[in-house]
Amino acid sequence: MASTKKADLGPLVGAVDQGTSSTRFLVFNSKTAELLSHHQVEIKQEFPREGWVEQDPKEILQSVYECIEKTCEKLGQLNIDISNIKAIGVSNQRETTVVWDKLTGEPLYNAVVWLDLRTQSTVENLSKRIPGNNNFVKSKTGLPLSTYFSAVKLRWLLDNVRKVQKAVEENRALFGTIDSWLIWSLTGGVNGGVHCTDVTNASRTMLFNIHSLEWDKELCEFFGIPMEILPNVRSSSEIYGLMKISHSLKAGALEGVPISGCLGDQSAALVGQMCFQDGQAKNTYGTGCFLLCNTGHKCVFSEHGLLTTVAYKLGRDKPVYYALEGSVAIAGAVIRWLRDNLGIIKTSEEIEKLAKEVGTSYGCYFVPAFSGLYAPYWEPSARGIICGLTQFTNKCHIAFAALEAVCFQTREILDAMNRDCGIPLSHLQVDGGMTSNKILMQLQADILYIPVVKPSMPETTALGAAMAAGAAEGVGVWSLEPEDLSAVTMERFEPQINAEESEIRYSTWKKAVMKSMGWVTTQSPESEFSTKMISDMETLGTHLYTASVNKERKLPLHLQSRKG
Repeated sequence: MASTKKADLGPLVGAVDQGTSSTRFLVFNSKTAELLSHHQVEIKQEFPREGWVEQDPKEILQSVYECIEKTCEKLGQLNIDISNIKAIGVSNQRETTVVWDKLTGEPLYNAVVWLDLRTQSTVENLSKRIPGNNNFVKSKTGLPLSTYFSAVKLRWLLDNVRKVQKAVEENRALFGTIDSWLIWSLTGGVNGGVHCTDVTNASRTMLFNIHSLEWDKELCEFFGIPMEILPNVRSSSEIYGLMKISHSLKAGALEGVPISGCLGDQSAALVGQMCFQDGQAKNTYGTGCFLLCNTGHKCVFSEHGLLTTVAYKLGRDKPVYYALEGSVAIAGAVIRWLRDNLGIIKTSEEIEKLAKEVGTSYGCYFVPAFSGLYAPYWEPSARGIICGLTQFTNKCHIAFAALEAVCFQTREILDAMNRDCGIPLSHLQVDGGMTSNKILMQLQADILYIPVVKPSMPETTALGAAMAAGAAEGVGVWSLEPEDLSAVTMERFEPQINAEESEIRYSTWKKAVMKSMGWVTTQSPESEFSTKMISDMETLGTHLYTASVNKERKLPLHLQSRKG
């Protein structure tokens, strides 16, 4: 019986999903897309100074080895032969910046995480050098000049870390986002490791021309980045290299298996949600919250604070697809903050129980602008606030307000997306760890006033990486043809409040957002963070939204068709 069962499964595909909060390794059946087994390890975040966020690249790599090892053990217990794993895909937290020594394999500094704010003064100095009538950074990259992206983090490392400077001078330094660090390490590291990235991750560095799909000489000169430390840019679906035995990986599990898929986590979720058509969108609830809408083969530039980014390129000879993206810095991270900083919950799952006890925030609003505000405001001077407190407010109301904050932030980027696209979304496809929280999903449907649709298998980020890996030329175990894609069972949440109540709550939230702005009024030596608004961000920023708060309340675009 056991051998028959093994034979029936057919080819399997593994996926490394390295996020900001945790690392996972998951194994899927390539014919049915069924998740067979996985293992997850939480990752430490370090906050050495106010506004700084770092992680240890070696801990990240070790967590990948541990997840692979434990998942393979679990497959063995299920009587599944790991030799059926034919390919591995990598999905990763984007923008987080690593520089390492190619001769020793040692990181030269901690990974500077996408949420990190230490580069604000660097950003302000650079912004003065961009001509007002020719924002070549935005036109080439689709991105605003911001602390969010890798180029300024790398610039900071080159300016401030002697070990990095010395390694660059001696031609020993390699730069990469987390995908590059992992692929280089997993394919041999100092013994022939492959130094590469894919177009989706490259498009988040601010050094990559999203039109020519190449590192851009002018951008590298502008940021002062030596091009020789950059990884080779490849498509999101091709064989980059083969897994090599590591002393950290027992028994050389998966030795020789091709690593053949690579996508930044939000692009991977877009693929995993099968948003392959122009106009299809998904929202992922992780550490942050990211709404991506496929815009097909054309770059669409936003007038409402969204980013233009590479969605995917599923093969060397396949066309590139682009997306509009609304990025929210703090979503799941607010739950972790309530757990680790305030201690009002012991586990992240408890938040649902607390929120359920009261069923309302009782007029309490929480704006978790811990890293300033991202889309649609791009306001670096904002800071987190909790307002509307009374003597009646307790931890349950604050828990509920934290969940509402995630939903209100999503509403803001959905409104911006609807304005840019002109065609409002009729429903929202969702995924990510937070979607297991039913109160959050119902709140989201109520606040958007459209249905929220969740796949029964929420690991769509890992699924997207597995699909890209299994479909790669030379692997060919996963078909991406529409007729071959497995039907996905969905859970649907319908709005349960009336549109007017939804609007009242949303307009009060916007009032709270305005109060969070302009909070940092003097430059702090700790955070190097000043109040001067970046000129590039002003074009994206608050003035688009301030007016709507002060205007008489009216239904937004996506509700107008429901009047009467």
